[in-house]
Amino acid sequence: MITVPATRLQQFSSVFYQAALSVNDVNRLVRFEVLSFGERKGKRRKKKSRAGVHWEELEKRISGSGKAYQRPILRKKIDELVRYYRERMENNDIAPIPGAVILVADKRLEFKSASRDGPLGHLFLPEEEGILRTLDGQHRLLALAAFQDAEAENPIAQQGLRDLLVPAVVFDHQTSSHSVEMFVTINTKHTKLKKDVVVSLSGRRLYEDKNLAVAHDIIRSLNDRQDSPLQDDIRLLGVGKGRVSQAPLASEIQRLFQTYESAGGGAAKKFKDESRDFFLKYFKQVSQVFPKAWNGRKYSLKRGTALRAFIRVVPDVINAARSRGLDVHSARDLGSLLEPWAERIGDARFETEGEWRMKSAGGGASTIDILARELRDALM
Repeated sequence: MITVPATRLQQFSSVFYQAALSVNDVNRLVRFEVLSFGERKGKRRKKKSRAGVHWEELEKRISGSGKAYQRPILRKKIDELVRYYRERMENNDIAPIPGAVILVADKRLEFKSASRDGPLGHLFLPEEEGILRTLDGQHRLLALAAFQDAEAENPIAQQGLRDLLVPAVVFDHQTSSHSVEMFVTINTKHTKLKKDVVVSLSGRRLYEDKNLAVAHDIIRSLNDRQDSPLQDDIRLLGVGKGRVSQAPLASEIQRLFQTYESAGGGAAKKFKDESRDFFLKYFKQVSQVFPKAWNGRKYSLKRGTALRAFIRVVPDVINAARSRGLDVHSARDLGSLLEPWAERIGDARFETEGEWRMKSAGGGASTIDILARELRDALM
């Protein structure tokens, strides 16, 4: 058990602790998680760190987790922080980490007050690796670990790190929903986190809204799978090279689920369970119906507005399949059903400087409605 001096604080019904952790405590107790790495293994460019960061060793400390809420690690930010820590050490002037990092414990922690019910006392932390997760300050702590590793042969730096204490605010036994709520609040109010990240987190933050959670699973599958025609075309969590934002697509799929649920019956659950496979096959067929527009650079087919229109007409596609005795989970049947789109709409509809621009003059929302209506009519 690690014992650290701490102050117990209460704000409304929330109780948390303000403590000081040594660098060794941080290395032992804090685990670093991200939703995904910014670059896939095998594609990562081997850039030499100007700050002396040993990237391979540092990345061994970081795990990818679907339950995490942190964005991918920014190498540039780590490099900048390590250089900053080194300057502070060499100049011996400014505290390198004056602001508290925010940590969340996986279990209830014991606090013993120095006086009867007083705020000052000691916090007891189990010596379990990774018992604390970073809610805010992950880059600062990772840079601290990288700095310690880079200066392993520097006795002056190692002595300074042994004396360095990191101010930390620790929450214990907090629900995931509350942790994500805090993360969203901190980042949207202070660091202006992209809205895609906020929308992505809300599916997990509001567990009862399973529609949004499933919608994001579908989008991640479309973006990540090698056999998906939309691989790497979607900006997941506001990160990536893709031109299509995740949030609007998620909202469109969420509304689709709500439409099915409002109709009643067991169709909604069945469709939701099979939706990931359906959307993969569906967009594969769309890419084959409009091959020139899908692969051409001067077309607007693989943009959020058009993709939302294709999602919006899914109920019409399914109803048309049922009326003709076709199976929407069969690639052959689905291709046969969507084939009229090639003749009645065609690739030219999506030429950015042509018909697409002309019919989009009314604004984004009307563009979706116009294209959706054309797709419905072409199915008849």
